[in-house]
Amino acid sequence: MKTSKTLTAALALAVAFCANAAAAQTVAFLMPDQASTRYEEHDWPGFQTAMQTECPDCQLVYQNANGDVALQQQQFNSVIAQGAKVVVLDPVDSAAAAALVEIAHSQDVKVIAYDRPIPDRLQTFTFPSTTKVSVTPSRSRWSTS
Repeated sequence: MKTSKTLTAALALAVAFCANAAAAQTVAFLMPDQASTRYEEHDWPGFQTAMQTECPDCQLVYQNANGDVALQQQQFNSVIAQGAKVVVLDPVDSAAAAALVEIAHSQDVKVIAYDRPIPDRLQTFTFPSTTKVSVTPSRSRWSTS
């Protein structure tokens, strides 16, 4: 299975954020819609397969908002309530997602913006498909080139 640069970047950061944890982490993968078959047929299976290799003890949660902002907000809150420490988020509405990032940061949850930036959120990691990311999981360091 071919892995996109965006998916690779999200995976690298998710693994890095979980690397220093004493226990297995919950990682959520929240996608915006099913209008494109990409999320269901490529992105989620690729992320799931790679995470199972890189972090076999991590619990993975996948949800798709079907283009509904309110549903995505509910899903986001739900995965945090379930203990997610990393959320990979492709927002339905980037501006609305800014409030979700605030909630996550107040609970020490890392958010990786997947494919779409979340405005005014400097601590959110956003990687368009043209970005290369290298991560050293043992030190939870990342860099872009």
